[in-house]
Amino acid sequence: MKYLVFFSFFIISFISHTQDDSSSNIDPENTILFWNLDQKINGFKNGYKYVPSRLINKSSKPLPLNYLLLDFSKVSYKINNKTYTLSDYIKKFNVAGLMVVRRGNVLYENYTLGNDKDSKWISFSVTKSVTSLLLGAAIQDGFIKNINEPITNYLPKLIGSHYDSVTIKNALQMSSGVKWNEDYDDPYSDVNLAAGLNSSDLYEYLSKLERTTKPGKRFNYNTAESNLIGGVIREAINSNLSYYLEKKIWEPFGMESDAYWGLDPTFQDELGGCCIYATLKDYVRLGMFALKQGTLEDGTQVLPKKWIKDSIQPSSSMRYYGYQWWLDGPPYKSYRAIGIFGQLIWIDPRTQTVVAMQSAWDKAWTPEADQHRNAVLNAIMIKLYNL
Repeated sequence: MKYLVFFSFFIISFISHTQDDSSSNIDPENTILFWNLDQKINGFKNGYKYVPSRLINKSSKPLPLNYLLLDFSKVSYKINNKTYTLSDYIKKFNVAGLMVVRRGNVLYENYTLGNDKDSKWISFSVTKSVTSLLLGAAIQDGFIKNINEPITNYLPKLIGSHYDSVTIKNALQMSSGVKWNEDYDDPYSDVNLAAGLNSSDLYEYLSKLERTTKPGKRFNYNTAESNLIGGVIREAINSNLSYYLEKKIWEPFGMESDAYWGLDPTFQDELGGCCIYATLKDYVRLGMFALKQGTLEDGTQVLPKKWIKDSIQPSSSMRYYGYQWWLDGPPYKSYRAIGIFGQLIWIDPRTQTVVAMQSAWDKAWTPEADQHRNAVLNAIMIKLYNL
């Protein structure tokens, strides 16, 4: 079967090829949120080959990861009095890749669904946390003054909309006060219809939305506002996000493989809220970069010294969310970048551990899948604590 590739939710909707197909008449019920498993495996692994995307060149000096593999076969957890092993979790939730790294040592590595160490896999909202890192870099470089600036200082097309009084910090913390529906089960939600929009198309869509509360008062998860943050960075640095990621993090920190960043089809701009395709090892290295507080091996400070610390402080409107990072909350110091269908970079400063996961869950998100993921992470950490 041949496929036409269209942007809709985040990136693409693969649909059967006919003479009458047009990107303007995509059925919302056929977008990526509603793919079957075969479509997910193909699209999550190979999407960058079909959709507009921009290359992020690998480092000339990859950061080495040492192998000290451990036996994880006895790692297990219980839910509703039923015991699950790590292998059970991998099978049940279609985990394509899982890696556990502590202090630069690979303790566990596993690939399924046809993946291997060279396979690239879509990040979905894990990209939001990367965009947050780039915002910190732009502040460090002097392109942006601080996060208390209004978004409209950089995106003047939003002047006159409800974003007039929204700051960069409000968008980082998902508390703009602007109405947005991020229901992944609803084909006609804002996220399914508009999360793949960028630049003036995005600004026009958001300008029509109502305000529900004052900025900073209420948490409301909103992928489009991560795209706005991407737009702020792009306007501030006068360049594209892929180039900036390559020059500030990918090359100097030592990413081993090329990556790609999905673009919107109209303006050819990266989506700040989605669609980096990278290998499992390089997702781990992104977690290591955060663990090192944005510092390179030679001591160069890519991010402001307190950027990561500030990024993982609870927001006033949501105790489990920071600057595009999810927080595990007291008594834990761990935090995570997560994406729908099970994508994950989990970071534990206490043990200097990073867990990266690539998955193709049956649905974008469910309480059951989230419960199992938290339980398996806890089981992994119990093993590490007992070493």
